[in-house]
Amino acid sequence: MALLKLKNLSVNYGAIQAVRGLDLEVHSGEVVTLIGANGAGKSTALRAISRLLKVREGSIYFEGREITAQAPDAVVRMGIAQSPEGRQVLARQSVLDNLELGAFVRKDRAGIKSDIAKMFQLFPRLEERKDQSAGTLSGGEQQMLAIARAMMSRPKLLMLDEPSLGLAPLIIREIFSIIRNLNAEGTTILLVEQNARLAMQHSHRTYVLEAGQITFTGPSQELLSDERVLHAYLGG
Repeated sequence: MALLKLKNLSVNYGAIQAVRGLDLEVHSGEVVTLIGANGAGKSTALRAISRLLKVREGSIYFEGREITAQAPDAVVRMGIAQSPEGRQVLARQSVLDNLELGAFVRKDRAGIKSDIAKMFQLFPRLEERKDQSAGTLSGGEQQMLAIARAMMSRPKLLMLDEPSLGLAPLIIREIFSIIRNLNAEGTTILLVEQNARLAMQHSHRTYVLEAGQITFTGPSQELLSDERVLHAYLGG
């Protein structure tokens, strides 16, 4: 059984039908990447899964349970967390405050404290800046905070929306190393990423989205050498 399943999903973004007839599955332990040009509907799909956008048609299933009509906070409680495009950290709040707010669905204070310590082990720079306002962090540090904040809800599925956006190459490599480590420790990841080649190199399977519809799907390593994908998305 798939951890996440989208069946014939259609979603409007304003007056535009941004996603149409989308079928997608993510299985436990996978990194699945969703690539496509700007405006293809990738972020819209993630926002629909998080229940931040209304579904026009189709269904969303998580652990075999339909969640299409659930509220966003209920989806987080079920085990889905998202690190949004543009980071969206709470700029005036401290790093520590941002992490604590990421655990808003939890009541286990000891567990929250333990997980904050774990995030500081994973992201040492965040510990160095724990009392600093999040808005004063560098772009890379804000991305680390956005991922750590999402992890504070102990998600079964972590959705990452454009984690490399606007970052220097050295920081991008660090972010993807963290993504690889999170997956190795058992976190299932659905990744939307503008850097298609990098995303496919770090994922098990890939879906290619064009104008809101899936045009290619398959094992990432196979699609990396597919002439059609190569010319359309990888600069080959």
